[in-house]
Order: sequence, then structure tokens, then C-alpha cells
Amino acid sequence: MKYLKHFFKDTDPFTLVLRIAAVLTTVATLVLLTVGICRVNAPVGEYLPDGEMTFVRASTVGGEEEEYDDTETRCAVAYVSEDGEIEMTVIYTYEEFAALDDTPITGYLYRETDGDRVLAFPAPAGDAEIAAAVHDLYADDALTVFGIALSVGLLAIGLWVMGIFRKFFSLYETIWFLSILILASVFSVIFPEDSCNGINGIVIMALYLADTFLNILCELLISKQSKWNFIVSIFVEITEILICVLLAYRFATMATTLLFWLPCDIISFINWNRKPDKQNDEITKVRTLKGWQEVLIILGIIVWTIGIGYLLSGLDLATDLFGGNRTLAVIVCYIDACVSAVGVVNGLAILFRLREQWIAWYISAIGEAVINILSGQFVLLILKIGYLTNTTYGYIQWTKYIKAHPEAVEERSFF
Repeated sequence: MKYLKHFFKDTDPFTLVLRIAAVLTTVATLVLLTVGICRVNAPVGEYLPDGEMTFVRASTVGGEEEEYDDTETRCAVAYVSEDGEIEMTVIYTYEEFAALDDTPITGYLYRETDGDRVLAFPAPAGDAEIAAAVHDLYADDALTVFGIALSVGLLAIGLWVMGIFRKFFSLYETIWFLSILILASVFSVIFPEDSCNGINGIVIMALYLADTFLNILCELLISKQSKWNFIVSIFVEITEILICVLLAYRFATMATTLLFWLPCDIISFINWNRKPDKQNDEITKVRTLKGWQEVLIILGIIVWTIGIGYLLSGLDLATDLFGGNRTLAVIVCYIDACVSAVGVVNGLAILFRLREQWIAWYISAIGEAVINILSGQFVLLILKIGYLTNTTYGYIQWTKYIKAHPEAVEERSFF
């Protein structure tokens, strides 16, 4: 209780607003989660047999064509009644799916005794199957509530971070950080993620929002020349590896993250820790490259993009992300190769405390934005807006430091 009084009393008005908002959004998140859980676990009710009906594959009447490969063990196929009023999902093995044609099938109907809900099954269903189907429907109905809880929860975490560490961040940095989080939260509600490769859309969105939060925090710490950005960056890499694995795409980025970025973060933290500024040991000395060094780096990026892009485009890896569009997948392979090459340059530039890392951030952010648009990952575009705005801010901050400390430019040791 004593700490709580201190938390709200001994602070400036703006910080007080942040901390009150953090408490309110946390409460709102808990309420929304409770409502969602209650909806999912609502009573099933009683369902009685209501006859049979003919169903046709949804893909034959304008629905989306299902695509599976031989790695899939459960292949869900959508059917609709001939009048289009009732939907039914049938699970097949891959062998059954491969042999499937467009022949209509019979669906067995069960009607809720005290409501209008009708369930359809490909075979007579027992109480357990009916209960499972009803809870799946309840879960679908609660997705919006969980999605809003997710977005409000993200904002709550951001408010707690800025409310607790307010003295470490300027007014501009605080407003920038929270603005990106608010935009990401709004976009996550307007553009919810569909399930992909058997992964629930809420899980995918949670990873996207975590990626956004951690990335902009990391970027902000880099612009402040803080060595602690590398600790946050480790969690960024873990999140992005999970996204690549679950969505089965961007394998160049995943390999670069796993084999380069994670070790680089650890080495960079040690290196930055050894190079504190003489006047302020909370920040690290930074420097810049010479022109001929920049030319060599650009040539290296071009060679990497062509070579790795060609190798990746030859891989036969199935994903639902591009709707089976092979051309689109190949384009993304080459962009991903370029982004991964720039990412390596970026990582080395950060390791060696070079201002040019901000230019790499520009290129990387634009390339990733193109991939996000082609992949329909609109919520991640907010992260790219954050990248581009903070990259400008970081470049200006580092340039000011370099001009004020010309001895840093002449420093020969990278470590």
C-alpha cells in the first residue's frame, strides 16, 4: 500500500496520467478476458435430431478452394447446404482429401431445443461431439472479444513501461512509443488475422503485436544509444523466429535471425558496455563509416540478394499465406533475401557503433513493408511506420553526438 501511494503521489501530472491509464487498461483487459472465457464456457444446451440434408462442397458454389499437402494429417473441407443456410466442416486425412471429388454428401442435422441454432455433422453425432462443436462456435463468437482484450492488453503493457520508466524517456519518445502502440491496437481490431497453417488467428495476432511492442522499444533504446536495446532485441528475435516457423515463410530472415542476430545481440551488448560515453555512462560512444567502405557494403548486399533469393525461390515449401500464388512467393523470396542482407549489415553496424545502421534500418523497413502488404499483414505496417519515424529521429540524435564528439569518428578500434 505504501508503494502504491508513492506510485501515484510523487510524480508529475503527465506521468500520473500514464500510470492511471495503465491501471484502467489493465482492468479493462482482465474484464474482457473474463467475458471471453465465460462465453467460451457457456452451457451447451440441448440438441435433438432434426433430419438429414444434402450438402455440397463450398468451393463449388463460390467458396475458397482448400489446399493441403502430404504433410497435413487433418484436412478440413467446408460444405454448405443446397439452400446455402447451413455450413458443415468435414475432417479428412490427406489421402481421403486427395481422392475427394465434388460429389454431394449427406449431413445430419441437430437443432437446439430452446433456440434457432442448427448443427450439421457428416455422421450421426453423440453428446460429446455436439458439445465440442458448440464450444467451437462459442470460441468463434468470442474471437472479437479476445482480439480487443489483446489490443488493450498491449496498450496496458506500454503504459506500464512508460509510466514506471518515465524519467528515462523524453516527452517526444513517450508520445511516439504510445502512438505506435495505439495504432497497432486499432489495426489489430480492424484487420483481425485469419487462421494460417492450422494456427489460430488470435495466436498469430498476439505474436504480431508482441513483435511490434518489442521492436519499437528496441528501436527507441538504440536511438538513445542505450546498451539495453540488445536485451530487448533477444526477445524480438525469438518472437520473429516463432512467426517465421508458424507461418512457414521468410526462411532467409529466420536463418539470419537464428545464426546471426542472436549471437550478435550478445556480443554487441558486451562491446557497447565497454564503450560508455565519458560524460554519461548510460549511453555509448558512436561513429561513422568512410565512403569506400559504404560502396563495398552495397555491392555485398546486391550479391547476397541475387544468390540467396535464387536459392530460396527453388525451395518447394507450402504455406497458406499467399493463397498458392507461386509468383508472389518468389518475389517475396528475393525481397526477403535483400532484407536479410541489409539486416546483417545493420547488425554489424550496430555492433561497431556506426551511424550507417540507421540507413540500413530505412532499407529494411521499406522492404519488410512491401512483404507485409503482399502477405496481407496490415497490422505490421504500423511497426514499419514506427521504424521509419524513429530511424529519422535516431539518425538525427547520432549525428548530433558525432558532431559534438569528433574524436569518436577518428577512433580506430571497432571493439
